[in-house]
Amino acid sequence: MKKTANDLAIFGGTPAFVEKLHVGRPNIGDRGRLLERFNQILDTRWLTNDGPFVREFEQRVADLVGVQHCIAMSNGTVALEIAIRALEMKGEVIVPSFTFIATAHALQWQGITPIFCDIDPRTQTLDPDKVESLITPQTSAIIGVHTWGQPCDIDALSEIAGRHGLKLLFDSAAALGCSYKGRMIGGFGDAEMFSFHATKIVNSLEGGAVVTNDPGLARKVGLMRNFGFTGYDKTDHIGTNGKLNEVSAAMGLTNMESLDEFVAANRCNYQMYRKELGGIEGVSLFPFNEEESCNYQYVVLQIDEGKTIVTRDQLVEILHAENVLARRYFYPGCHRMEPYKSLCPNAYVLLTETERVAAQVMTLPTGHVITPEIIRVICDIIGSAFENAGEIRRMLAKKPVGQ
Repeated sequence: MKKTANDLAIFGGTPAFVEKLHVGRPNIGDRGRLLERFNQILDTRWLTNDGPFVREFEQRVADLVGVQHCIAMSNGTVALEIAIRALEMKGEVIVPSFTFIATAHALQWQGITPIFCDIDPRTQTLDPDKVESLITPQTSAIIGVHTWGQPCDIDALSEIAGRHGLKLLFDSAAALGCSYKGRMIGGFGDAEMFSFHATKIVNSLEGGAVVTNDPGLARKVGLMRNFGFTGYDKTDHIGTNGKLNEVSAAMGLTNMESLDEFVAANRCNYQMYRKELGGIEGVSLFPFNEEESCNYQYVVLQIDEGKTIVTRDQLVEILHAENVLARRYFYPGCHRMEPYKSLCPNAYVLLTETERVAAQVMTLPTGHVITPEIIRVICDIIGSAFENAGEIRRMLAKKPVGQ
């Protein structure tokens, strides 16, 4: 128990954990089954170029989310870039600033201007009313991001996109296994993108995918991920190398087989955090709609420093000293990172909710390696930090910079 400020590791106390606890340690699944697949790959020597494990992985993802086409990629960013190019986006595209920087970079990399839109503070996803106000003759598309796996207001964004003749793409990097009004994320808009990065609920070491019900778009995306080849000596389209390899697909398949187990562990952790932190004023846990399917991949705290006195950044610093590697997420917002900070220095004026939320949210460790006892200790540290908030603020103010 950390009862006083002096008990905290940041002020010389013993760290609560010997090993560092990361926000998301990779899921592995059945190690034996994974090694069987690796051995099969080595035996056949089919390492890449649309092998059997890639095709099986694509089918498993398509079946899970209920779409006709899944095109696996080397990573989520490449998947996003190829989807953007295949949808022929140009000019300006409306995106949230409260997202991972890859969402904006995938546009800017291709000479398309990301127009940053504010978020709905309840869902922390695109605010449809704000989207409508940003549409100009140069707007070609909207990219919605399912932040934390929380779906955007898909109906509203679809209506806006349809009325204005805009393409609609969803960055669903963190939303595999989540649903919107009873329908799995994956089949909305013109296309969606998933990430299978090592920290995602299903990982393929590195990986991503574009999913769609449009056969023409699927064919185009498939060509573009393989240099545009339609035969040994023929290309029909400009392309790049975005292929997923067989080893990554084997990892993805093994993870898929344990998806229910991973989600169950995340759900238990989320409910445990909610119980343990429920009585702390100024601390709120991002709420998931438990009537929908959800992967509970993130445990997100929002800190109101007007009530807690200790700020979000100070709490992160306190937890890091205890070897709890809590993280600020999507901070400080894409609009405050380069090159966007220089290209549009006044973007923050229209992003009041983005600014506020980016300064308040943080994520805590979860996943199947995090036990109820670990969660109790983490929450005890957080509780102690806020109970001793005044003293901690004074002690931090006296602490030499860099210590």
